[in-house]
Amino acid sequence: MTVTQGGQATGTAQDSQVLRRRNVPEQSRSNGSATQPPQEEDQKKSQMVHPSHSLKLPKLIVLKPRSSILQALDEWEFLIAPLLFTLVSFFTRMYKIGLSNIVTWDEAQYVNHTENALLLTGLKLTESLLISFGKFGSHYLKREFYFDVHPPLGKMLVGLSGYMAGYNGSFEFKSGETYPEELNYTFMRLFNSTFGALCVPLAYYTARELNFRRSTVWLVTLMVLCENSYATISRFILLDSMLLCFTFTTVLCWARFHRLQKQSFSMEWFFWLFLTGISIGCVTSVKWVGLFCTALVGLYTAEDLWNKFGDLGMPKTTLASHLVARVAGLIVVPCLVYMFSFWVHFLVLENSGPGDAQMSSLFQANLRGTEVGKDSPLEVAYGSRATIKNMGYGGGLLHSHVQTYPEGSQQQQVTCYHHKDANNDWFFYPNRNEPVYQPDSPLIYPGDKTVIRLIHSQTGRNLHSHAVSAPVTKGDYEVSSYGNTTVGDDKDHWTVEVVSDAASRDRSKIRTLTTAFRLRHTALGCYLRAGTVNLPQWGFKQIEVTCVKQNNPRDVYTHWNVEAHWNERLPAGDPGSYKSPFFRDFIHLNVAMMTSNNALVPDPDKQDDLASQFWQWPILHVGLRMCGWDDHIVKYFLLGNPAVYWSSSLSLLVFGGLVAWYLIRWQRGYDELKPADIDHIHYSGLYPVAGWFLHYLPFVAMARVTYVHHYYPALYFAILTAGFMLDWTTRPLARKDRRIEWAVYGLAYAIVIGLFVLFRAIVFGMEGKSQQWRHLKWFDKWRISD
Repeated sequence: MTVTQGGQATGTAQDSQVLRRRNVPEQSRSNGSATQPPQEEDQKKSQMVHPSHSLKLPKLIVLKPRSSILQALDEWEFLIAPLLFTLVSFFTRMYKIGLSNIVTWDEAQYVNHTENALLLTGLKLTESLLISFGKFGSHYLKREFYFDVHPPLGKMLVGLSGYMAGYNGSFEFKSGETYPEELNYTFMRLFNSTFGALCVPLAYYTARELNFRRSTVWLVTLMVLCENSYATISRFILLDSMLLCFTFTTVLCWARFHRLQKQSFSMEWFFWLFLTGISIGCVTSVKWVGLFCTALVGLYTAEDLWNKFGDLGMPKTTLASHLVARVAGLIVVPCLVYMFSFWVHFLVLENSGPGDAQMSSLFQANLRGTEVGKDSPLEVAYGSRATIKNMGYGGGLLHSHVQTYPEGSQQQQVTCYHHKDANNDWFFYPNRNEPVYQPDSPLIYPGDKTVIRLIHSQTGRNLHSHAVSAPVTKGDYEVSSYGNTTVGDDKDHWTVEVVSDAASRDRSKIRTLTTAFRLRHTALGCYLRAGTVNLPQWGFKQIEVTCVKQNNPRDVYTHWNVEAHWNERLPAGDPGSYKSPFFRDFIHLNVAMMTSNNALVPDPDKQDDLASQFWQWPILHVGLRMCGWDDHIVKYFLLGNPAVYWSSSLSLLVFGGLVAWYLIRWQRGYDELKPADIDHIHYSGLYPVAGWFLHYLPFVAMARVTYVHHYYPALYFAILTAGFMLDWTTRPLARKDRRIEWAVYGLAYAIVIGLFVLFRAIVFGMEGKSQQWRHLKWFDKWRISD
């Protein structure tokens, strides 16, 4: 279909710069009916009764009563079609959803890679990282704090489904275990599948907003509806259906907002602008993959504002209003939604749980049931015994043990350790130039700029550093334990530098939990640091502690605080009376998530049969077994619809060829494309391709372990590209003979539906011996019948 009159980019002149015009179609749809090609409009006009023949009008209506029914169906297609598609979508996502009564997804590999990641980052291996997303819902129901690499919105929704199902949070959700009778796992799966089912009508309306013809809109909707992998992954308690749903809503809101460019600052324009921002916040709050969708909207916004900036006829106040509106709707609103999800996360998880150690000491002290800071005096004095926690993200406790370094000084090792242990305790003592500490002497409180010694409580040795290279980080100095209370030198001296205090502006004292301080080696000028480097096996894989030569006050890995404190001469305090600032906890948790996420690298010592490479996804080279493959288990295989995958991947290449073809012809002076055609290619074709690249290329570059479901957001943009390509290439058929056009689309519908039906067993569950589905194993990597 050739659009005869194109909309114009907001902010461009009417008579120039036509190549920057927006795709705002002027052939509007009446009540949602599809845009008709010019020849159909002419036919309709020729069938209209001339006023001079008004007496024949009742006769026409009586003779053709069926035409009014068809016209009504045509006018209400925008409601009838998506309703039918949605009903079928709920069926494909929910049919036999409770058939398998076991925790479905082989999480053994997830455990292995999580363990490897935490070892690399120095984070404590917690129970919450060894179980399914259903277990995260258990933590919300029991209000126990946990740590995970993903933002909390999706897992809070899982917790909501458990609450609505009457689940009490007691089941462990271990991979392969049978669900207890009292747990309504079917309802929890139905809750998740709703997000997957809603993707279908969202795809329908998105295709309409991209100005595709009705036949193309139906094809795009069918490709999402009959995509086997979408239907399969939506049936279980996972985050992917929510991620896809909010990805679809973001694209729909963006497409609708773009169509309203001629109505800038109207109520509807503001509505879709802020709805786009809310959707961006939601998709990012489920998984950080949503940031790629955010980047697509950001790219569009940058181009849109650049076009307006180039319109010399636009008043500066109007340009400024456009900028402010987009900053508010597409930056402030998503950030508020994202932060709000964490605020609720912290509010609900008020009890001590398996993820406490990843947070700051002050945060832990405010959790119910915690031992951190319990009955600890608030102010540290000489003679106090304390545990000192590194304030880096996922930081551990300063630790020493009798084992020595095998090289270097061969003195006693100093490390960072995440578990509670007597070897974490240190005494605060005055430096050697001051009077010897006596237990009955007056209390002296060290503070900012005080030179102190730290003596290990179990071995009596001093925290020490010298000009010897650290065992792993050779550019830093080694830190060891040396001497005793009487034997030592000035290299046992450390100067306290208070960074901040959450409870007071007074820096003359070190306060339990609230005071952040650095320890500068008085002789060498270096700073005590515990980063993310692990010692070899001789150091029990604990975190390496060094003395870093660079003075970087913002390096949080050089920041320390007193976590627990014992001194019989001081009264017990109430550390929980000081609240950890929300924004500080928010930043701390997000950096810890980032550090752990980046460390999810493949383990070279373990074979991962479920992992796959980025190049395998677009060509559907591999699938994924979601559970065990015994004959008595209901089996599910995560594999896409071949027609959807291969056609969408091919369309990406064809689109590149199409753009190259028109660029070459334009360079040679051919003027065959109207401005509206260029806009249609730009916004309905190029932006879906850009969305695919934004969601696909990061997985090419990143070193973390990857699986087939990481491709699913990118697949949606490939489907939209396939819809555009077929819509564009069949325009001559629509102008020539609609019957040929519908024959082509009818064949496409049949192939997509037929292959979904053929592979339906991998979606609804395969019972019995897997050999009965050997006809579905088209390639060796499709391990359906092995």
